[in-house]
Amino acid sequence: DFLCVALVNGFIQLRYNLGDRTIVLQTMQKVHADGQTWHVLRVGRVGNEGYLDLDGINVTHTASAGMNVLDTHTDFYVGGVSSLNLVSSMATENEPTGFSGCIREIVINDKELKLTVMDPKGGANIGDCDGTVCGYSVCKNNGTCQVESSGFSCSCPQGWIGSTCEESVHCSQNKCRSQALCVPQPALRSYTCVCALGWSGKHCDSKISFFTAKFLGNSYIKYIDPLYGKRDLQYSRISLNFTTNQSEGLMVWLGKAEDEDNDFLAIGLANGTLKVVINLGERISVPLIHSKYSTCCDERWHFVTVIQNQTCIKVYLDEELIIFEDIDPHRKYTALNYGGICYFGGFEIGRKVHTVTAGLFQKEFIGKIKDIALFQDSKKVQLMKGEGYNVHNGDHRN
Repeated sequence: DFLCVALVNGFIQLRYNLGDRTIVLQTMQKVHADGQTWHVLRVGRVGNEGYLDLDGINVTHTASAGMNVLDTHTDFYVGGVSSLNLVSSMATENEPTGFSGCIREIVINDKELKLTVMDPKGGANIGDCDGTVCGYSVCKNNGTCQVESSGFSCSCPQGWIGSTCEESVHCSQNKCRSQALCVPQPALRSYTCVCALGWSGKHCDSKISFFTAKFLGNSYIKYIDPLYGKRDLQYSRISLNFTTNQSEGLMVWLGKAEDEDNDFLAIGLANGTLKVVINLGERISVPLIHSKYSTCCDERWHFVTVIQNQTCIKVYLDEELIIFEDIDPHRKYTALNYGGICYFGGFEIGRKVHTVTAGLFQKEFIGKIKDIALFQDSKKVQLMKGEGYNVHNGDHRN
């Protein structure tokens, strides 16, 4: 399998092969070969349906029957490859050659690749395309970079200060404490403090502890399972109590949540009903939706348990078995390799749920969660030992 983007006779080509055939898309216009013009290129696929967009002009391939998973475990190459032997004969129209030109702002699955000297795994014969100390996006928040004899300086737009325009004027004198995040409020000419897990108050200076976590929608807890290395990952289990007045929200994500290769088990709400999604490998996510009863807006506590026995999944809601399904009778993948990482309520600040989950869930969770138990552990998860932000004490009715 492969996916390749190349410049061919002045046109951009997208070629990808999912195992059964090679699909080729080509732009309708040529790129400017003047060495001055920057082009915006967007390429991608959903299943075997592909798209190629150059400067807003789109070319698509309509989905058809066949393979729909890109199964490749090689390194990701930009501009060329370490050896031409790595390039499939079907990946290019002519003999493969390295790219000559400038590339910047590469975003893969909503995550920007850092192209600095230290970040890539390797490379050779690469220089600074801008040719000055300004480079690309040195000045943040639409600041303007100017070359100086001693380096560079940034001219910042209104509302931003700092050597690279990285700081809001509203947060320059903030009183947020205990690793809190300062969020500027330009309309109010002020700011708010988003407290780290275990702290509360206007300036996050009050230490708190709780057993019930209250999530407000831009909240999350990330918990590292200390017993992950000893788990039998073919037999996993998680249970918890929750209450909410919302119809959408991600409650649990067991998995690294870094890219589409990662295994995961997710629990949340969709259209007011319970939704469980399992991925044991090969990027095949199997959603299991229970639509008999609504689980939102009733101000009741609900108890949910999800059990994975290899590829057999059981879901209990309020002690009633509501889902019992074998997601892969062929038993190709049977272990939940979730890396010991557990997210509750959402993901890190700035990472949107609908983006990270590729649309499986739409929003962060708003409500309360308590009594989380992993596998057959006798002790419940100690949420205060995790990391997170904007999580409040939900032990009392408020």
